Amino acid sequence: MKSKVWLWIVIAIVVIGAGVLIWTGQKPAKEAGVVETASFNPNIFVYVGAGDAETLDPSKAYDTASSEIIFQYYDNLLAYKEGSLSEFQPMLATEVPSVENGLISADGKTYTFPIRKGVKFHNGAEMTPADVEYTFERNIFADPVGGPMWMLIEPIFGKASIEDLACEIAGIDSFDKVDAAGLLKTAKRVMDAIKVDGDNVVINLVKPYPPFLAILARNSSWTAIINKQWMIDNGAWDGKAETWTKWHNLQTEEQVLFETAMGTGPYKQVEWDRSNSRHTLEAHADYWQGPAAIKTVIVNNGVTEFNTRKLMLQRGEADAIYVPVENSPQIEGTEGVELIRNLPRLNNVCAIFNQEINAIDNEFVGSGKLDGNGIPADFFSDVNIRRAFSYAFDYDSFIEEVVLGEASIPYGVIPVGLSDFFDTKGFQYSYDLKKAEEHFKKAFNGEVWEKGFKVTLVWNIPNTTRKTACEILEAGIEKINPKFQVEVQGMEWATMLPRRREGRLPMVFIGWLADYADPHNFVYPYLHSKGDFMSFTGDKGRAFAAAEFDTLVNAGINETDPEKRVEIYTELQKKSADLAPHLILYDAYDRRAHRDWVKGFVFDPICPAQYDFYALSKSLK
Repeated sequence: MKSKVWLWIVIAIVVIGAGVLIWTGQKPAKEAGVVETASFNPNIFVYVGAGDAETLDPSKAYDTASSEIIFQYYDNLLAYKEGSLSEFQPMLATEVPSVENGLISADGKTYTFPIRKGVKFHNGAEMTPADVEYTFERNIFADPVGGPMWMLIEPIFGKASIEDLACEIAGIDSFDKVDAAGLLKTAKRVMDAIKVDGDNVVINLVKPYPPFLAILARNSSWTAIINKQWMIDNGAWDGKAETWTKWHNLQTEEQVLFETAMGTGPYKQVEWDRSNSRHTLEAHADYWQGPAAIKTVIVNNGVTEFNTRKLMLQRGEADAIYVPVENSPQIEGTEGVELIRNLPRLNNVCAIFNQEINAIDNEFVGSGKLDGNGIPADFFSDVNIRRAFSYAFDYDSFIEEVVLGEASIPYGVIPVGLSDFFDTKGFQYSYDLKKAEEHFKKAFNGEVWEKGFKVTLVWNIPNTTRKTACEILEAGIEKINPKFQVEVQGMEWATMLPRRREGRLPMVFIGWLADYADPHNFVYPYLHSKGDFMSFTGDKGRAFAAAEFDTLVNAGINETDPEKRVEIYTELQKKSADLAPHLILYDAYDRRAHRDWVKGFVFDPICPAQYDFYALSKSLK
């Protein structure tokens, strides 16, 4: 899913009988050093973090903050087996398809999913195979730009987007020119690929696709099953082939599921108080696996100060909080608190270089020229600029002093957690200001070195780890030439995302958490011209990606021989380092901090949620 680091917050709450009292602030300690403890209640869980969801629509959500809420409301056909990144267990499907059980065809292109009976949506309606079919079709038709639906469209249709599919069917190069007949043919192509067959749903792929089951597993919001009739009743796609474009690529707040959830998951929505960034969840009494042990969950995304979150955890007002890695020592050894560190997450953090900035009325480009007071729109299209920035970051100091060793220096866009897929003896950037200077002097035929520049680095509030990364890069660059100016600016997540989509940010510091455990899930969004990160680098960036990476990325996912895949991904690592389309800062690890009364926590290296609330319980024993 995904971009991927977020933070949280909360309010203190006390449950009295069946009622819930929400405190809008914290009760101060009676004297310095004294920590008051809230009453223990096993029926309510309070998670404190920061960085709220952008949307609750599974077809649109492609950020971690959104996905970790969606995760609680919805179920998928499958889930990963606990402790495995390659084995699956059934959920809303009753069996995991395989060639051996006859649910995957011998040619690897047809998947049959027997659909579980007796599953209830949160409104009481019973789930049917028609809901599953509708989910896949509706989400594919919605296919928002920069969204997650490429992960279904690529294996099923061999294209990066529904618009690309429509253009191919119509035989033209622009979606805007596809006529009504072409749009109808596109709809029928989609609806022919996904069919109800009795109690089964059958999905036909255009080609064998090794990670297809992983794409459908529970960590993926984009295949979370939704209620067809409820959707239609509330103004979503009506299920007709001729109408789909009315619901294609809608703005975030125009979507039916923008702020309302209707799934089969273990928790149902009570409220999303957007003004206070607070989600209230209630256990689904008719959940098919049995109701959750914890009846009420509060997730509040408004407290940005770590010290506030820490105090609430100490007092027992919060059951769990988000802890930035630099704050881990402040939690370690706290009475009544369990801190788990160095969790092996499939995640890395990068700075996206926008090779063609949308400079219209854009304060982030300054003068818009190489005159020392700004940058031109194509500043990062010069490979020497990108290499210079990559040499200007002090990787070792950052890892040792900021993330306290909870990270590693990257080899390229594929994280070291997937090292079985590439040669780990390849090139790695290092902090080398002399080499950075050499590349700056080559950039734009020497004009950058002569005239200087002013650039803005953006990080998402309150992710102070990324703030520090920006400041370290700022310090490195400004040491090289006094004419180089770097500004560091924090921005709320919900504000940053649309600016990124519009191509207005010169650089964005952002993370990517694996959607599924395969290198394609990193090389495609990072390197392919249709990928999520490259889609926001302007026409120049996309053209660059198409020329340098698309062929290799496509070869990797089409290859079924494991040894040949290793060769391909090793080459992609090498090229991604050499050409530096992004500055890959570090491969990240993770941590969790919660009260010792929290039971049942199991870490999932690709699950978007900080906690699977359904798996948890609370006990003083």
